[in-house]
Amino acid sequence: MGSMKDKRKNQLQPPFAAETKDVRFAGTFEVLVPVPARNKPQRVPLQFPTLSAAENWIHSPEGRDMIAEILEDAGK
Repeated sequence: MGSMKDKRKNQLQPPFAAETKDVRFAGTFEVLVPVPARNKPQRVPLQFPTLSAAENWIHSPEGRDMIAEILEDAGK
C-alpha cells in the first residue's frame, strides 16, 4: 500500500496565478497550468489586472473549461 506522500508526489499541481514576466505586460498577472510531461507550465493566453482577478478566473466556469481544454490538448 502506498503512503499519502507517494500519492501526493504523483498528483499534478493545480493551476496557479503569477505575475507576468513579459515586460510588455508589466504589472499584470497570468494563469499557468502545469501539464504532464512538460518541464514548464503552459500559459493561458489572457492577462489579468490583479492577482485576485486571475485567481477568480481559475475558478470560474470559463476558466475551468479552458484549463480542461489545455490539459486535453496536452494529452494528445
